[in-house]
Amino acid sequence: MTFSSKTLAATLLLIASLHYAKETDAQMHDRAGVPEWEVPAAFKKDVFTFARIQYNSYGNDGYRWGRRRGRWAIDYPDAELNLAYRLQQMTSLKVNPDSAVVVLDQDNLADYPFLYMVEPGYLSFRESEVESLRNYLLNGGFLMIDDFWGEDEWLNLRYELERVFPDREIHDLTIDHPIFHIVFDLKEKPQVPSLHHAISNQGTGITWERADAQEVNYRAIYDDNGRMIVIICHNTDLGDGWEREGESEWYFREFAEKKAYPMGINIIVYAMTH
Repeated sequence: MTFSSKTLAATLLLIASLHYAKETDAQMHDRAGVPEWEVPAAFKKDVFTFARIQYNSYGNDGYRWGRRRGRWAIDYPDAELNLAYRLQQMTSLKVNPDSAVVVLDQDNLADYPFLYMVEPGYLSFRESEVESLRNYLLNGGFLMIDDFWGEDEWLNLRYELERVFPDREIHDLTIDHPIFHIVFDLKEKPQVPSLHHAISNQGTGITWERADAQEVNYRAIYDDNGRMIVIICHNTDLGDGWEREGESEWYFREFAEKKAYPMGINIIVYAMTH
């Protein structure tokens, strides 16, 4: 069942009010203002957990903004905390209030049916990660790739994905694909700029971050049975829409409410039901 834009706006606005109120509880502070919830005992081992991939990238990007965590950690952990809260509020999925960080060649990868990766423009897989990711995806896993812009970053990701699947085609998704309509009925492929770029270009109609990134692309890889196993969100930053929505009411209304949350929820529900 799809939700109308009015239903989406009313529901998200109600939830978002939490971000504009000051919280004093220590637990709320630790979770960046996102409330925690109890998972029913019957579902303790049967909940959706948002899992982010920790990966190596080349260059000195691991020290950007004084952080030593690297590009894999951009928007972490606020993006997934916010998205998990909306997901359990607005869908029938049972959702873990806590997220996970995984390494691709670790033993428990199969515990997480959905993986998320950001900023793959400087991604560099180890050979063991290539093999592990291939096995994970062909045995029921799903990968969402988000937050990278322009042709150079796309070429790097495509090279790394071709190492994982040298014999599989990458398909462009059109707006009539069910992933754009499964929960929220989207009329266009959402392009979400970072908060900084959005505010810098407010009123201009520019929603891209680079001259060679004006067209938003959603692409997919399928297994032999036609199941989508990878979705690639190129020339958009859905994660910033989840992370930064509490910092600007205008950004929340224009990008988090209308684009980032609907697309993120659609992708997860589609992945978990196909």
